[in-house]
Amino acid sequence: MPDADAIISIRGVTKSFGSHTVLRDVSFDVPRGKTTAIMGPSGTGKSVMLKVIIGLLRPETGQITVDGEPIVGVRERDVFRIRRKFGVLFQDGALFGSMSLYDNIAFPLREHTNKTEREIRGIVLTKAELVGLVDHLAKLPGEVSGGMRKRAGLARALVLDPKIILFDEPDSGLDPVRVAYLDDLVNTAQHETGATFFIITHNIQSVMRTADYMGLLFRSRLVAFGSKADMTSSSQAIVQQFLAGRAEGPIGMDEMAESDTPVTPLAPGVPVGATVGGSVSGDGTGLDSLD
Repeated sequence: MPDADAIISIRGVTKSFGSHTVLRDVSFDVPRGKTTAIMGPSGTGKSVMLKVIIGLLRPETGQITVDGEPIVGVRERDVFRIRRKFGVLFQDGALFGSMSLYDNIAFPLREHTNKTEREIRGIVLTKAELVGLVDHLAKLPGEVSGGMRKRAGLARALVLDPKIILFDEPDSGLDPVRVAYLDDLVNTAQHETGATFFIITHNIQSVMRTADYMGLLFRSRLVAFGSKADMTSSSQAIVQQFLAGRAEGPIGMDEMAESDTPVTPLAPGVPVGATVGGSVSGDGTGLDSLD
């Protein structure tokens, strides 16, 4: 049974493309109002999981419930309604190049609400202030750097006050210092909004700064999930190798290749906090360095 305090519950999810199974019998719960990160080597199905959760891809088997509502096997209009509970920050921000940052942030409000332009302006300025973009709203995405585009993407993801924010490799394309500032911004935004943050990444340092709960995908299976403390103290060889970034261990150069080391997935129904087998700041807010 799903955890009573889970905002997202995933049970027995399998997703394949032809003969290639990307996710196999994956089950876990995402705690409400916390930051959860799903990690894994490249090509292990992290982004596919995000698309399955939001209903962009349909799994062959299994069910996903979002805030108590199933999203698999329901009518399309119900999927669209459930998606309103999500905001998404894509890898590159996914901004409209011909629109100013202001209009990009305002876009969901104009498309999905009946708010007046005065109301929209107030909301946009509030979210822009949260991410440190008030002085740059008139600029086009092509006139600002990657860090600013990500900040604008985060403001847009927050503008409808969703219950859940999904992050798809948010550190992609940023240098380590900018990643640290972005992590600080993620922590601030989560604290200010109280929303559930769900991050797909393979950046260990970033996860250590932001996540309350962590999961590890390996060869299509979720092999570990738990609190940050549980995961960092895990005796499981796969977890130890990945978190340490070592070459020695069950994860090889080709993570999908066969290995003598068996992969034991989490048993269905394992509670949150079970496992198998800091904030960074500069001077001031540091947001001006995230450019």
